[in-house]
Amino acid sequence: MSQRYPDWEREGKDWPNRAASHFVSTQGYRWHVQQMGRSADQAPTILLLHGTGAATHSWRDMMPLLAVDHHVIAVDLPGHGFTRPTFQRRVTLPAMAHSIADLMQHLDTQPDLIVGHSAGAAIGAQILLDHDWQVPLIGFTPALMPFPGLGAKIFPSLARVLFTNPFTAIIFSRMASRPGEAEKFLKRATGSDLDAAGLDYYGRLFRHSGHCDGAIRMMANWDLDTLSSRLTELRTPTLLLHAEKDKAIPQSSVLGAAERISDSVTQDMAALGHLAHEEDAEQAVRIIREFSALHL
Repeated sequence: MSQRYPDWEREGKDWPNRAASHFVSTQGYRWHVQQMGRSADQAPTILLLHGTGAATHSWRDMMPLLAVDHHVIAVDLPGHGFTRPTFQRRVTLPAMAHSIADLMQHLDTQPDLIVGHSAGAAIGAQILLDHDWQVPLIGFTPALMPFPGLGAKIFPSLARVLFTNPFTAIIFSRMASRPGEAEKFLKRATGSDLDAAGLDYYGRLFRHSGHCDGAIRMMANWDLDTLSSRLTELRTPTLLLHAEKDKAIPQSSVLGAAERISDSVTQDMAALGHLAHEEDAEQAVRIIREFSALHL
């Protein structure tokens, strides 16, 4: 049986951009943080927030490209990857946003741009709503709205049921350990075609029940109804991107969120799935640079 959490010296021995990694302890967490690029006083700072079930590897190809003309920070979200809670934390959306803001204060920096993928976009929006950060937001396949139709009631409830079963994460991690299972799961859930390296990184994480528990705990405690109702309060420039083959976030959800944000635009990414920024990092970076040129 595998260890509960991924081990930095084993699963992380050849982790993408490992040379940029360090660990930071704040109240409640021991964070895995990656920083690279130009110094924060010489270039804009971009904060990258990954989605549910991922980690910093999600930005593996984008970070070096962005680092040419930015200071780039990426973190493993609470309970994900190599970030560990130092005591039991309830990972509601406002609580996670507060923890990220606290980490940034500990690092003595405030980003000039937040880029979030899926649930990471929701955390970014929550930070802007709850803290005095007047910075633009980019959401790749953003999870900002409740699930449509029956899913609005079924999926959050299912996550809570799974979370209360202590064996759920263990069972999932054991299933993910079977050859090819991680690839099948990602394809069904996201519609994305990842390269072998990308599949390997997800596989390393999925094999550990602690990482799986972090993802389930996150879904079980989130309230997207409240977040979506507050999107009208956002006043910063916002770009929301929909991917044509995304099986997780429908286009209607992205457009619905954009309608609520006064200063927002949407853009499509053709022939890509929910992990579009991993499938085509160069296009993702180009989109960020074009948006940054207008707003930074």
